Amino acid sequence: MDAIEVKGIRSYGYTGLFPEERSLGQWFEVDLTLWVDLQPSAKSDDIKDTLDYRQAITIVKHIIKTAKFALVEKLAEVIAQDLLEMEKVNQVRVKLSKPNPPIPDFEGSITIDITRSK
Repeated sequence: MDAIEVKGIRSYGYTGLFPEERSLGQWFEVDLTLWVDLQPSAKSDDIKDTLDYRQAITIVKHIIKTAKFALVEKLAEVIAQDLLEMEKVNQVRVKLSKPNPPIPDFEGSITIDITRSK
C-alpha cells in the first residue's frame, strides 16, 4: 500500500496529567503516515483522486488545540480515529511528541507511536 508522510505538525494544546498542563498548555509535535492508494492520482494528476493532506494537517491541529485529555495516549488515539474517517485513508500512524514534558531533571521529549487501521 502507498503512503503519504506528513512530518513536523506543531500545535499548542492542553493535554496533560497535571492541571497546569490543561490550563497553561504546551507544544505538541505530530508526524503522520497515511496509507492511501496513490495509483489513481498518479494516473490522473488530479487532486480529487488523492488525499488532500492539508485537510489532515487541519484535523490534527484542531484536535490538539481543542482537546483536554489527561493522557497523550488518548490524544494520539483521537487523532488516529479522526484521520481514519477520511474517505481515502486505510491506515494511519500517529507519532505524537511532547517536546518538554514537565518532569523534573529531564530535558528530553516523549513520543507516543500508534498505528490504526479501518
